[in-house]
Amino acid sequence: MLVWISLYYVAFYVVMTGLFALCLYVLMQTVDPYTPDYQDQLQSPGVTLRPDVYGEKGLEIVYNVSDNRTWADLTHTLHTFLAGYSPATQEDSINCTSDQYFFQERFLAPNHTKFSCKFTADMLQNCSGLADPDFGFEEGKPCFIIKMNRIVKFLPSNGSAPRVDCAFLDQPHELGQPLQVAYYPPDGTFSLHYFPYYGKKAQPHYSNPLVAAKLLNVPRNAQVAIVCKVMAEHVTFNNPHDPYEGKVEFKLKIEK
Repeated sequence: MLVWISLYYVAFYVVMTGLFALCLYVLMQTVDPYTPDYQDQLQSPGVTLRPDVYGEKGLEIVYNVSDNRTWADLTHTLHTFLAGYSPATQEDSINCTSDQYFFQERFLAPNHTKFSCKFTADMLQNCSGLADPDFGFEEGKPCFIIKMNRIVKFLPSNGSAPRVDCAFLDQPHELGQPLQVAYYPPDGTFSLHYFPYYGKKAQPHYSNPLVAAKLLNVPRNAQVAIVCKVMAEHVTFNNPHDPYEGKVEFKLKIEK
């Protein structure tokens, strides 16, 4: 009797395991491994900043130009971040020069993948950390790096490259002039050939394009609020529920 009961349960669990495996097999046949079935509801990309120093009320950067200990961690953060944009880390990507979207219908890159365009730190020129390892912090003209988050198959505009625009959030009365910024690459644009992004499996070597903003006339010993927006037709920055959608805001105080 005990033998028959044992055989019954063995057969029962074998059948259940087989049915479960069959369900998984059928499900996997309907899933495209290169495209998420359910993507984030966010239709416009979030924007992040480096160095990213968060205080009690968001991003807050405070340092003293006369004391390198106050900005050493900030520049270290930038060097660490840009290490992922060295020529060695980009060797599996290709050089792209077109100002148009890089559409890829087929998987022509090695290992059944799609090509990714190179973005190397030297493209940030004066904010690359190569000529100036202090990223302008010592002279009181710091560099900040802006990055858009990835959205699969997102096209930011109908033909013009998205660009970064940084400004004082509240115009300092004592300054009396708008924020002056030097952008790298020139004009602060994300070239269209980095779009669309096809996903991690399709583009395993993809690196987000970057824009660096070198702030030239931040007043000393006064905290200012700065906002950097991505200007593009399909990028929004007025979502009250997400302060980092399409823009990034931060507070900056340069002491001397």
